[in-house]
Amino acid sequence: MKKLTFLILFFVSLHASAQQGLVKESLKLNSKAMGKEIRYNIYLPADYDKTNRSYPVLYLLHGYSDDETGWTQFGEVQHIADKAIAGGDAPAMIIVMPDAGVTFYINSADGKARYEDFFVTELIPHIESTYRVRAKKEFRAVAGLSMGGYGTMIMATKHPDLFAAAAPLSGAFWSDEELSNMPAERYDGLLAGLYGKAAPGKERLSENWYKNSILKIIETAPVDKLKTVKYYIDCGDDDFLIKGNMNLHAAMTDKAIPHEFRVRDGGHTWTYWRTALPEVLKFVGQSFHR
Repeated sequence: MKKLTFLILFFVSLHASAQQGLVKESLKLNSKAMGKEIRYNIYLPADYDKTNRSYPVLYLLHGYSDDETGWTQFGEVQHIADKAIAGGDAPAMIIVMPDAGVTFYINSADGKARYEDFFVTELIPHIESTYRVRAKKEFRAVAGLSMGGYGTMIMATKHPDLFAAAAPLSGAFWSDEELSNMPAERYDGLLAGLYGKAAPGKERLSENWYKNSILKIIETAPVDKLKTVKYYIDCGDDDFLIKGNMNLHAAMTDKAIPHEFRVRDGGHTWTYWRTALPEVLKFVGQSFHR
């Protein structure tokens, strides 16, 4: 009986290990747009080396002060993705996690850091030429937390021709009023390099701000284009960014842009984002289905 139990446990363990995807860490991509090497982590599904098939891809973006390792170290992306794929809740997919520093995934006001250009013209082509990726809009999605939630909406609303789905978690979204009245110490340390140095007031509402204000983009971009992306917005009820997410929900509702909006119990924590990730994988996976 003990031998039988051992054999059962052995084969269960062997099956589980066979279902594990692979994470490659801190790979390097030389970027002309950023003028330096950019690192990224990538999750390859368990059967990647066993087939010749091509896969849909999710670009998963980190938050402020984190890097390409955030989702793998703290977000447990490998375990969560393995479980979702093995359980049939999400299709096998490639997940790309690039380092963005504190760029907020946009081109800075002074033009020295052109992360949006890097993402669109260098990162995506690199991934699609290096890995077996289904290189079409309908098989490409973007998601992220906090700063990465903002970056998610930047990519999806400014480049709706590139993404089938977008899932911002606890996104950093501000209104004109909030930006204008943000304490100088916070604005200067967080956003001045992105939108331009300015004292509190309307002078902060620069050209680069309006190019990258999610609420302004929702207000002014062609609605038919925005509607070609499926959106899943999630933020905790105790999160300090909840107001901005509710404003985004209201703005999209006013424009009749279909989207899922979730407010769950929780704050601005990895515990919250780990519980969100399975639903994100399920949501983007459904968007990949025909």
